[in-house]
Amino acid sequence: MTVGSQVKSCFSSIKSAEATIQLLASKTQKYEAHAKFKEAEKIMASIKNDLQKQVIQLTKEEPQYK
Repeated sequence: MTVGSQVKSCFSSIKSAEATIQLLASKTQKYEAHAKFKEAEKIMASIKNDLQKQVIQLTKEEPQYK
């Protein structure tokens, strides 16, 4: 597995985890839990954005990763 495909796979996993956290945040009724899920959502969004930039960079540097 190439570095590009590993980063893309990680990006997909992060997107899935982010969606799960969003779902849990919307379903919880406890304020503390909701706040923690929202905090985790922000962290996951940041990681997702960083990975997306990395995927774009890898694609530019190594055309075979497309």
